Amino acid sequence: MKKIGLSIVCLLVSVAVMARGNKYDRGIEMKTFIPKGQWMVGATFSYSEHVDDNFEFMSVLKDIDSEGYSFKVTPLVSYFIRDNICIGGRLAYSRSYTKLDNLSLALGDDINISIDEWNDKSNTYTATAFIRTYLNLGDSKRFGLFNEGRVAYGYSEGTSSNDFGGGLSGVYQLKHNLNIGVAPGITCFVNDIVAVEASIAVAGLNFNWYDQNKDQVEKGKRTSSSANFKINLLSIDLGIVFYL
Repeated sequence: MKKIGLSIVCLLVSVAVMARGNKYDRGIEMKTFIPKGQWMVGATFSYSEHVDDNFEFMSVLKDIDSEGYSFKVTPLVSYFIRDNICIGGRLAYSRSYTKLDNLSLALGDDINISIDEWNDKSNTYTATAFIRTYLNLGDSKRFGLFNEGRVAYGYSEGTSSNDFGGGLSGVYQLKHNLNIGVAPGITCFVNDIVAVEASIAVAGLNFNWYDQNKDQVEKGKRTSSSANFKINLLSIDLGIVFYL
């Protein structure tokens, strides 16, 4: 096994040396898309709400009476330390609330579950540091691509209560999150200082730590980690930024 491993390493080194010796000029010309010394500021905002009144879903979830909302605001600022390269940070605050007055789950003639008076709310604070590199599309000064490397830390606290089974119960939860990821994107200048952009996370490491306290008596902990190396179309971020 050691000989096989050594042979693989030698093969990889040989391929790397040959590729370095046969460097191919692809004709890519780096041009200044955003000059050194510029500031970039911007923000994203999202809001959604729902109200269900005796709503039924797929004949399984019935008698749904609920209401809720969620919103998120994320300001950002960065500075271009070199042409096409900037470093910066963003802060995010999000809040969600759901009140479920009634829900019936019908799985068959003998399996029926009813949930009454369930409430859930959470507040999340996130700080992110990032570095971006830009690449112009051909000779265009309006459209460009960028790649963003980011490190984010998030802190969340939430409470939930329910009257399931005829007894009132509540859970208080603290969550810490650490995310290291890469997000490529595209930017389009509307005029000389205003641009709209879209990015999508394609790779990253995610770590979560949970602390729970149920009814001020029972305590629980949970940790989880994951590695993501795929395109998630639900993680597209849209925003508007200003270059000063």
